[in-house]
Amino acid sequence: MSLTSASGHERARALGIPFQGTPGKNNAITDVPGLEVGYVTIDSPENVKTGVTAILPRGKDKIGIACAAGFYSLNGNGEMTGSIWIEETGAIAMPVMITNTHAVGTVHRGVIDWINQNKPKLAAQWLLPVVAETWDGYLNDINGPHVKTEHAISAINSAKSGLIDEGSVGGGTGMNCYEFKGGNGSSSRIVKYGNDEYVVAAFVQANFGSRHELTIAGVPMSDIDRPNPLSDTDWFLQDQINTKAPSGAGSVICIIATNAPLLPAQCKALAKRVPLGLARTGTTGSHFSGDIFLAFSTANEGALISGFPTTETTSKDYDQMKSIQWGRMDTFYAATVQAVEESVVNALVVNKDVNGRNGHKSYALPHDQVVEKLKKANRI
Repeated sequence: MSLTSASGHERARALGIPFQGTPGKNNAITDVPGLEVGYVTIDSPENVKTGVTAILPRGKDKIGIACAAGFYSLNGNGEMTGSIWIEETGAIAMPVMITNTHAVGTVHRGVIDWINQNKPKLAAQWLLPVVAETWDGYLNDINGPHVKTEHAISAINSAKSGLIDEGSVGGGTGMNCYEFKGGNGSSSRIVKYGNDEYVVAAFVQANFGSRHELTIAGVPMSDIDRPNPLSDTDWFLQDQINTKAPSGAGSVICIIATNAPLLPAQCKALAKRVPLGLARTGTTGSHFSGDIFLAFSTANEGALISGFPTTETTSKDYDQMKSIQWGRMDTFYAATVQAVEESVVNALVVNKDVNGRNGHKSYALPHDQVVEKLKKANRI
């Protein structure tokens, strides 16, 4: 189990923060065999703090091969393209991309360009890429055309397995969480099923929550002594909008991945458990937060094919899927909740103070104060 991110920064467990469940080798979504994650970070000294994240369920070579999938929205103030097709077919076969709110179309186009260049036979039919978003307009010049199609292409090309970076990278570069510096976080759990062993893992782009809500390992963190310019300044008024930004506005995207054999409805059931993990960190779900979740299973490769038939139908043309029994799903639900909670805390811990557009500043969660509070509560 890795206590540091790929860049060497301490993760939540390195501080002694306790979590339930048994993590995988990397304690990340890349513990799911074959899955790859890539980033492009766009970070200028002044006004641009954004990027693109690519999650490839079966890796680059197997883009176009379906995975069982399910989608769930706790609060629909956000976007995840391709979700209607996921609801229709119970499957995804595209990369899962995450970026900022106003770059969704550009990244969508970039995925199509990558597939057209690398898998032209797949592109010759139709493509419905999955692109999700959260809003980074506090730190980033979100209305500027800084994300390009080539950034989406580069994120896919850079995707790899193993340890991943967290915090202010990729799509998470300009995000805030509980009004501290937020961004990307990930975690995984091992689930035993008879003699078999599976991975359930989470990846979050965390950009949600009010400062007073934050809870870590069951301990309130509302009185941490760090500036909170997101709530305490009139930065939104300066953008010529005659109001202050509501506390907790933002969004969270969560991707759940597993190699356990699940039906599409069971994937959706995992996605529905994501809010329980988020709630462990304190959030009550703001109207102004788009909380959108996707779960998929990399098992049953070759099933759920939706492409154009290329031969006449024969007596062999049936899908066959193995699945976990519904009555034995609880351990997978628990793993989802645990991995989501830890992913959010990793997004907060693996971070630093960031200066963004127009002098806006986002402060990182102070490790020393968190540890002190947990010790006082006898949690570590």
